[in-house]
Amino acid sequence: MQPRFSQPRHPGSPRIPGQRRFAGPPTSFIVITVAVIQLVGTLFSASRQDAPRPLDALAVLLLLIGPAGLAFRRRAPHVMLPVALLATGTYLAVGYAWGPIVLSLALSIVMTAAAGLRWQAWVGAGIAAAAVITGAAMTGDTNWLVRASAGVAWAAILVLIGQGFRRRSERLAEYRRRREEAQKAERDEYRLTLARDIHDVVAHSLSMINVQASVALHVGADNPEKLRPALEVIKAASKESLTEVRQLLGVLREDVPLTPAARPTLARIPELVKNAELSGLRVTLEDHSNHQVVGEAQQEAAYRITQEALTNVGRHSGAQSAVVRVVEAPGALTVTIDDDGGGMRGALPGNGLTGMRERAAALGGTLSLHELEPGLRVEATVPTHQEGNLQ
Repeated sequence: MQPRFSQPRHPGSPRIPGQRRFAGPPTSFIVITVAVIQLVGTLFSASRQDAPRPLDALAVLLLLIGPAGLAFRRRAPHVMLPVALLATGTYLAVGYAWGPIVLSLALSIVMTAAAGLRWQAWVGAGIAAAAVITGAAMTGDTNWLVRASAGVAWAAILVLIGQGFRRRSERLAEYRRRREEAQKAERDEYRLTLARDIHDVVAHSLSMINVQASVALHVGADNPEKLRPALEVIKAASKESLTEVRQLLGVLREDVPLTPAARPTLARIPELVKNAELSGLRVTLEDHSNHQVVGEAQQEAAYRITQEALTNVGRHSGAQSAVVRVVEAPGALTVTIDDDGGGMRGALPGNGLTGMRERAAALGGTLSLHELEPGLRVEATVPTHQEGNLQ
């Protein structure tokens, strides 16, 4: 049996390098970079302007407090903006030389909005804008209104930039969530498909081996010529089962099968009929299908459903005969298995019936049971115009 789908990455395996999540530059890098820019830039700027108060230890401390507040961007983002406002406001109010002191304030507004603290970001931007308006008006410059308007606009732009980062982060998180859900659904479908395959292979082969072993024990002493065919069937069934189970285990171990078995097709249904007849069941096969126009997935589903149905007939129904019909109509393939046994007898559906229904549903088809007098009919219909999940 060949693997028919991509194998999901094992949860314990290492993440592919291209899948690493990017969470932005490290916080330490941001803090150090902003501190260097503010300190060096302000020292350079102060050497080329006349300020009311020369730079001293307090100025250096205020220049470093703003960047230090950015260190809380992950642990406590609500701390960044008040610290930056306090440091920047105090620096400018004291009358130190103008420089890139506002860099930490601008980044704190952006990061606060990006952290989802929208109202805090707007309040902080409003305080900064009010300070700009007040400072521009107190200078007595005739263009103070233009300068104030530019400061207000920049404060609003900074908040909007932060909100843009926030929306992008939310979209990426939603994309990752959906991708993880899709991967989980793929893994679940992977396990279900393997479970169906293992059940079909093992249950059918072991059932045949059990029946033929009983026949061998029964006829061994009185009718030795019938002993050899029974043992040959046991040998063939066990060999085929062992081969397919090895390949399924190879898929589970993520190995590539060295000698992949042929995929079950409609052409192999006569083998199922022959094996059922060896166990003493009279089976009639009516095949009205064109194998060339039916997809591989539909053929495999029909084979597996027939296999499981005949296994159930031989093990549980007590039937003497069965009829297998394969009918291909425009756009659909229908498989019907009738027997003259005791029917369901009120029994609950087992793994075999559940697996048959899942195979039909995976291809967009249906499977139904109908009580007969006597016996039971298993009828499965799958569309032939599409390829399904079993491929």
